[in-house]
Amino acid sequence: MLNPFERSADFYDYLYEAKDYAAEADYVDALIQRHFPGARSLLDLGCGTGRHAIKFTEKGYGVIGVDRSREMIAKAHGHREQLPSDIRERLALEHRDICDCRLDRKFDAVVALFHVISYQISNDDLLAAFATAKTHLRENGIFIFDCWYGPGVLTDPPVGRIKTLCGGSNRVTRFAEPVMLVNENAVEVNYRFELKDESGSCSEFLEKHVMRYFFVPELFLALRTVQLEPLAVTEWLNEHEPDLRTWSVAVVAKA
Repeated sequence: MLNPFERSADFYDYLYEAKDYAAEADYVDALIQRHFPGARSLLDLGCGTGRHAIKFTEKGYGVIGVDRSREMIAKAHGHREQLPSDIRERLALEHRDICDCRLDRKFDAVVALFHVISYQISNDDLLAAFATAKTHLRENGIFIFDCWYGPGVLTDPPVGRIKTLCGGSNRVTRFAEPVMLVNENAVEVNYRFELKDESGSCSEFLEKHVMRYFFVPELFLALRTVQLEPLAVTEWLNEHEPDLRTWSVAVVAKA
């Protein structure tokens, strides 16, 4: 069983090619500007292949993206090299773990998107990730993240899914089998990837992703523990109050 993204990084952008990174960046940018008008510097925690970071850079932010996966950050560097020079120079990428990342500089905003916070399974890791955000925010700076929302996950538990795509020269089929870890407030998602290349040769590999779901009181307690003040919790990509149908929420906090 491989670590998350150890092999799937090769197909990550194909798996999520329908994801509207531009709309998500617009949404997060609007939240940042609402709470910190004129913000222009941003730290992207868990930047993955850099798709959100690039969109923020195109909006005029100076961005540093960090990720603990060497494979994902390598993909992000590849995307960066394809950017026009004026945009490329505003984006820096580093291989770092968000739990102990220290860059010795402050930002107007820190973001952790596409459920990066849900990968922080232990309370220690959650607090460490939040402390990283707090450490890198200037006074009144804004921290925004999304995560799995407990009431929605428990009301509508995850089910097995199959997704097939063309990843470069491979035909890739991803099988997802979730296992509820109720007493850990988490879901273990076991992925099996089947690859078929142009010659018809087949191979497969396995990855396990454990995702934590959260409840608002525990998030607020953790944020306040590291001296971040919660400002808002809404459904992801809208202003609706979360309810039992909500699977993903956006959380806004201030330094």
